[in-house]
Amino acid sequence: MATSAPPLGRRLDWQTVRVESTEPLGRRARLLKLGVTDWPGHLPGQHADVRLTADDGYEAQRSYSIASAAHEPGVSLAVEHVEGGEVSPYLTTEIRPGDAFELRGPIGGYFVWEAANGGPLYLCAGGSGIAPFKAVLEHRERFARGVPTTVLYAVRSPEHAMFAERINALATSDPALQIVWTYTRAAPKSWRGYARRVDAAMLRETAPRPDARPLIYVCGPTPFVELVASTLVELGYAPESIRTERFGPSGE
Repeated sequence: MATSAPPLGRRLDWQTVRVESTEPLGRRARLLKLGVTDWPGHLPGQHADVRLTADDGYEAQRSYSIASAAHEPGVSLAVEHVEGGEVSPYLTTEIRPGDAFELRGPIGGYFVWEAANGGPLYLCAGGSGIAPFKAVLEHRERFARGVPTTVLYAVRSPEHAMFAERINALATSDPALQIVWTYTRAAPKSWRGYARRVDAAMLRETAPRPDARPLIYVCGPTPFVELVASTLVELGYAPESIRTERFGPSGE
């Protein structure tokens, strides 16, 4: 293993980071690539806190999954625009390369997956919930290629998808990785795959069998995560094998 991160119980301090570049991620999100001078390293599945401070001293803070692989330099955050939000509108529409804000992390150990954990691996993402799985898939590509992995990605439309080109390329180059798309509002023309919200039948058809003891990670809006996790338990998957990370409808 060439990746490492500091002890999970260490003290987390805020640091000022600068935006190196931004790029669109689908219709409503942007990828922020940050230059960090004091980053201890992170693991696939961890997140970081962002803090913005207004001229009058008012502070707003939000958490974002780290989308960059642990072996890549710097830190990348995928930020979805939330109308009326305090943080995401600034990060997706106003911020420019060279601008600075405060960052704290990396945070979390529960949602981490590393090569040593093995598989089979089943990743369920709703919308911007694909961000931590981008880091997981990059880690898998470098250190655990061939681990049986299925990604179920529920997204409104092709225009709303994040990292589509990259994750499809990873699957094309590795038969052990399968990407399953379901479009909940508008599917591509001539699409023959899933075109509905995730349900029990879809999970039964795409997940490894319960007796294979897959490692299951679910990330997305709270209703999506609760539905997927509870349904998987009803289908016979062990609750302790399911790890979840969620954000509310007003989260950013």
